[in-house]
Amino acid sequence: MSTTNKKQTAASKVREFSAEELCKKLSDNRKELLDLSLRSRAGQVQNPIRIRTLRRENARILMVLGEKAAK
Repeated sequence: MSTTNKKQTAASKVREFSAEELCKKLSDNRKELLDLSLRSRAGQVQNPIRIRTLRRENARILMVLGEKAAK
């Protein structure tokens, strides 16, 4: 599977959720990201890749929310 297909698949999975579910997921992700960022500065993060994953997921959610608002 190419990189483009993976990105399209991830975005299409996010598009399946309703706007309310996306807002809830975005809120949860932001809380987790804040916690991970604070622990990262203290050197206590076991999985630093999770920070990047959350940021990308948040970007996808915001993109889909923008698409839904434009409709």
